This record gives sequence, structure tokens and C-alpha cells, in this order.
Amino acid sequence: MKSVVMIAYFFPPEANAGTFRPLRFVRHLSRRGWRTAVVSANPYRYERYDASLLASIPSETEVVQVRGRDPWQALQARRGKQLQEKLAGVSGKVAEEIRSAHHRPFRSRMREAVRAVEAGYYLPDMARPWIRPAARATIKLCQRNRPSVIWATAGPVSAWVAAQQASRRTGVPYVLDLRDPYGLDYYDFEVRQPAWAKRRYGRTLNQLFKEAQSVVVMFDTLAECYVRAYPDALDASKIHIIPNGYEGTIEASPLPSGDKCLILYTGTLSSYRYDTFLLALHSLKQTEPALAGQLRLLFVGDYMEEIARDVSALGLSDMVETASAKSQAEVRRLHREAHALLILGRRPERKGHELVAGAKLFDYFKARRPIIGVLPQDETRKILGRVGVTTVADADSAPEIVAVLRQLVDAWTKEVLASLLPHQRACEAFSAEQQTDALVRALECAPSAEPFVSGLTDIPLSLRGGIAR
Repeated sequence: MKSVVMIAYFFPPEANAGTFRPLRFVRHLSRRGWRTAVVSANPYRYERYDASLLASIPSETEVVQVRGRDPWQALQARRGKQLQEKLAGVSGKVAEEIRSAHHRPFRSRMREAVRAVEAGYYLPDMARPWIRPAARATIKLCQRNRPSVIWATAGPVSAWVAAQQASRRTGVPYVLDLRDPYGLDYYDFEVRQPAWAKRRYGRTLNQLFKEAQSVVVMFDTLAECYVRAYPDALDASKIHIIPNGYEGTIEASPLPSGDKCLILYTGTLSSYRYDTFLLALHSLKQTEPALAGQLRLLFVGDYMEEIARDVSALGLSDMVETASAKSQAEVRRLHREAHALLILGRRPERKGHELVAGAKLFDYFKARRPIIGVLPQDETRKILGRVGVTTVADADSAPEIVAVLRQLVDAWTKEVLASLLPHQRACEAFSAEQQTDALVRALECAPSAEPFVSGLTDIPLSLRGGIAR
């Protein structure tokens, strides 16, 4: 029987977006007869706790949770929990005053100074203390029942380092899986790193790529970036392109009725751009109030405080509602109640923001609803083009967004929303079954079914001139 030890820092009961890719792979590899074991984190504090996800793990899969001991992060987690509890027990006005106090200039400067120190100390990332216990747990699993391969998904990159250390001790080859553009100065902690830390981080990634059996990335564009950044370590023949996907079959639930056209956004908003979308709603309300009155917007997820303030300032509270994060079961119910689903692009000030397509996009495909895209020229936009979505507006153009909203309301009024659905056959290419087919090839050290060829893809505009390491 083939077997794999999977190193995934984020795994149930953690329910953030990084959890679901390894969870899908564990489930589908198990169904194909692979023996699976998982090494994951036992954090001081979960980002989004959802115990119901534990039932999704195959009963035969051994999950080993380990914790990296770190008094500083333990203190930070405790303070964060205390603040959350304090905010939950006060009125909205008092909560806003508390948040404002945390963002006063002195506190902001102190916080930035602390983050700068962390960026130099925690290498390759904040999960550094977890590396040693994760590697030890992986080595024990390998010694007890020697697997065919170790698979590690990032972020954090610390999961890769744990895989490398375990591989060196046991001789079991490892496969790297990359969910996001680490090492390209996309993330704040990478931007804050001093020059010496950046060099050390680059050397670490270079060695990780060099020793890996295979490297899995999400898109051709991302692969091209890494081949150019690490030409001595990453051969194109090692690369397997496996985007995110969805599990199960595409929903067959009918489009709902209702007296307003409901557009739903689910997931975090912390790094996504919504300013022009709100400006478009404001413009629509001023110039076409009857049409605007037919729309209802619902944002559900984490970090909704900022958009709630902006909604109030623009006088859009009668159109736009916000709600805190929900369980996966509740999110699926909301998908069924929506007439359309909204996808946004990342904030443009981040280098490499074009290289990201949020995991929610593929859940949207499964939900079988029209999709409204407010996007730059990024990977999300490319994927929507592949599945035939036409309701896409440029993130810099409020008039384009208004036109797309007008198109949606017109289809809803005429009861022809089905004409705006993405092509089902094209969406099926992102099913977990097809993604797992591609993963098995990487785990077995077989060539990719669709080999990556370097030089055929342009790198994003935000990274041109600064990608070489």
C-alpha cells in the first residue's frame, strides 16, 4: 500500500482557508487506497475554530498535533483572546473606541517596531518554533511505518523545513506544495525582513527546492516566477500545476426567489480591495435609485469592521450588511440563498498580488451561482475567463462595476439568471478528484500530465524588474 505523511500546519479543527486544500487531499488519497497521516499544529489560538470539520477526516488517518513552545507568541495569543472577549461584552460604540485606541500613533509605531524585530528573528516565518517538534513527529511516523513520500504544504514555509529535516533523517523523499507566493515579498513579514534575513530566507528556499522530489504550485505564472527567482534549484521538470478546487459535486439547487437580488461575499476581507465596489454602489444609489433599491449585499466573514465603517460613511447601510464568520455548513446555506456571489482582488500595493486566487472562488463554482468579479488582471480573472464568466469588472473602474451590477439586476428581473452561470463542464476541471489525479503524479515522481514549460508565461507587472534572487 502506498502511503504519505502530510505536513499541514493548518488542519481541522482550524477552519481558515489554508485548511481545506490538505483536507481535500487527505480525503481523496485515502479513497484511492493511500495510507495517510498528518502532522499539524496545536496553536496557542485558532484563527477560526470549527470542531465540526473533525468529522471530515477519514477515520483511518492518523493526525498528530504538535506545538512549538514560544512564550512570546503565547503571550500575544492570550492578549488577543482577552481583547476579543472584551469587545464581545461591550456595545458597538465602546468597541469602536477600544479599536481606535489600539490604532493611535504611538501604539501603531510600537506595533510596527515589534513586527520588524519579529521579521528578523522568526525565520523563515512565525511558525519557526514549530519546526523541530513537527520534524520529530514526522520522523517518528516515518520510522514506525515507512511512507512512500512526505508532502508539505505552505504557508507556512516552516512546514517545508520540517519536511526537509525529516527527509534528511529518514531518506524518505519530500514534495513541496505552495498555496501562496511565499518568498516574493508579497507578505508583510517578508517586506519587513532586513537585508541579511532576506538573503538567508532566499538561501533556505533555494535549498528546499533543490532537494525536493517535486514542487506543486497553483498556476503557470507562479511557476514562472519561481523558476526565474531560483534557476539553479528549480528545474521545470519538477513542477506540477495544481490549482485549488472544491470537493463533491456541483450543486443542483435552483436559483432562489426573493424581493431583492442578493449578492453574497464570504471569507476574510483583510487583504482584499473593495473601495471601488462601494463607490460603484454609491454612484448607483445616486443616479439609479430604483435599480439600487433592488440590490442587497451581504458580507460574511472576518475583519468586517472596516467595511462596516465605510458602508456607514457612504450612506449604504440600507443596501449592505455585514456579519461575522460562519461555519462551513452555514456558508453553504448562504450560498444557496444568494442570487450571485462576489469575488474581489487583492490590494494592489502588495507585490505579486496578481498571483492569488482565493480558495472561496472554487467553493463558488460548487455553489453554482452567477459570479460577480471586481478584479485586476490577476489569476482569479483568468480562471473566471476559463469558465465563461462575463460579469467581471476592472477593480479600478467604478463605471464598469456599475455596468456589471446593472447586467445582473436585469437578468434577475427577467428571471434569466441562469444565463450568467459559469460553464459547468469547465468548472468540473477544478474538482478534488481531478486535482488528486495530478497530485498522485507528483507523489509518485511521475512527470506532470501537462508539463510546465518555462518562458511561455509572463510574470505579473508588479514583479517585473525585481524578481531575480
